Amino acid sequence: MAYTNKVIEILKNYENTNAGIKANLGRILMHGDLGGTGKLVILPVDQGHEHGPDKSFLVNPPAYDPEYHYKLAIEAKLSAYAAPYGFLEAGSETFAGQIPTILKINSSNSLNDQKYQSLNGSVKDALRLGCSAIGFTIYPGSEYQYDMIEEFREISFEASQFGLPSVLWSYPRGGNISKEGETSLDIISYAAHIAAQLGAHIIKVKPPSINIENKDLKKTYDNNKDDFSHLANRISHIKKCAFNHKRIVVFSGGNSKNTDELLNEIKEINLGGGNGSIIGRNTFQRPKQEAISLLKKIIEIYKK
Repeated sequence: MAYTNKVIEILKNYENTNAGIKANLGRILMHGDLGGTGKLVILPVDQGHEHGPDKSFLVNPPAYDPEYHYKLAIEAKLSAYAAPYGFLEAGSETFAGQIPTILKINSSNSLNDQKYQSLNGSVKDALRLGCSAIGFTIYPGSEYQYDMIEEFREISFEASQFGLPSVLWSYPRGGNISKEGETSLDIISYAAHIAAQLGAHIIKVKPPSINIENKDLKKTYDNNKDDFSHLANRISHIKKCAFNHKRIVVFSGGNSKNTDELLNEIKEINLGGGNGSIIGRNTFQRPKQEAISLLKKIIEIYKK
């Protein structure tokens, strides 16, 4: 498989990584209908663990079946499929080699309000399941942030020894961060930068709002020449904070949205130079054919 110039350009930004990491990153970047474009659409299905199966799947009962999500990602020709240990193991043999998979190693649950995640998988699990990367979440701002950061560094280092890149969900919350602040432009910028500093190969953050949490920075933002009232400019700013556009940054789909709202957001992410989307609830909570149709529309936007 020959890499496109765009993929070669992206991989050159990852210095001092081994051939295995670049091969697996390349596999993800070259897979599916967006293969070779430098853009990604990834299906993440960790919501059953994070929010509960009924809150996640009752609206679309076929989604209780782990195989449903493999099939959705494969038939929609996505870049990769990410899930916790149980969901991946339940289909890893049947669907081996059909789509790159990402083992989400830690997860929270909604039965308490702790801003922390438990370790539910390992690098050895990822290797045994044939994964192309490991996934991990940190909560910058949480009272447990340093524990989670140290856990990620240990796990990502171990993964790198076996040629597995890391995908880092960097979700600010807890501490002195307000609910509105969790998606504020300055806070998301900080979260993306922390992820890049920790060595994440693919960074996942939420699309930033126009709000500025740190009021001491508001004048600085106001004096900036960029018009941050446009989401595309905010997306570009997040990419700038991820080593001046040198890291892959994908954006979450967030809470359930109507189709037009979601597609408009995707257009802005693409216009701002984002590397794509990692969309869960907005796809698997729809009937399968409707979800595939939506994903095809998203892919077409990212091709432009």
